[in-house]
Amino acid sequence: MKSIFSIPDYLIYGAIVGLIISYANIKNESQGAAKAPDNIGETLPGDSPLDPSILIRVEQPQSGTGTAFAINETGQWLTARHVVDSCDRIALKVSNQRFLPVTANILKDVDLAILSGDWTRKPIRSDIYTPRFLGEYGFFFGFPQGNPGEAVGKLLGRGRMKITGRYTTNEPIFAWAESGRSDGLKGSLGGLSGGPVLDKDGEIIGVVSAESIRRGRVYSVDPRNLRPVIDEDKTYKARPISLKSYGLQ
Repeated sequence: MKSIFSIPDYLIYGAIVGLIISYANIKNESQGAAKAPDNIGETLPGDSPLDPSILIRVEQPQSGTGTAFAINETGQWLTARHVVDSCDRIALKVSNQRFLPVTANILKDVDLAILSGDWTRKPIRSDIYTPRFLGEYGFFFGFPQGNPGEAVGKLLGRGRMKITGRYTTNEPIFAWAESGRSDGLKGSLGGLSGGPVLDKDGEIIGVVSAESIRRGRVYSVDPRNLRPVIDEDKTYKARPISLKSYGLQ
């Protein structure tokens, strides 16, 4: 007995091809979706008026040391504002006997200053537009207590740093829980201010601004405030710091 209804072959083949294409598109969309790296939390939310405040008083200027790093190949370096603000003379220390004078451009409303001089070095690659994740690691290095050293922290969240005294600012910052440091480095991380904060890929995502020894916290400038200062297109060709090149750089 013949059926009163039959499906033409071309419709069957067309349906099969359509299903294959639909499945491929779904597969590609799922593979292309951004996923948080393993072992860390959710994406860091935007800053809010409810973020905890960190109060810091900047006293009258006095001799001191901090850390700076190259942001281009034209002799410009970046450091924390409080390291150089109101100083009569500023220099980059190349060795115990060699100091190179620089001039400072103090940035308003953020703990940053650009140093300009004749000494040039290649910058480190930056990554100041990628969203950050709670619990991710940050790596800080520079000259704590005037000597080479480093620290590691886990990203806790955001805060607002309110500076009073010699000048006043109120800016969003990142708060890190210190989880490690150089062997033998005890006490304050003073001198690390102005040093770069690197992500796990060895790219700059911040600048060290302050610490809380009692709470074991390190605070850094929000990457958003680095965007007017660091040209990421120019640093893209620069090398990130890797385990193989860390000692040399």
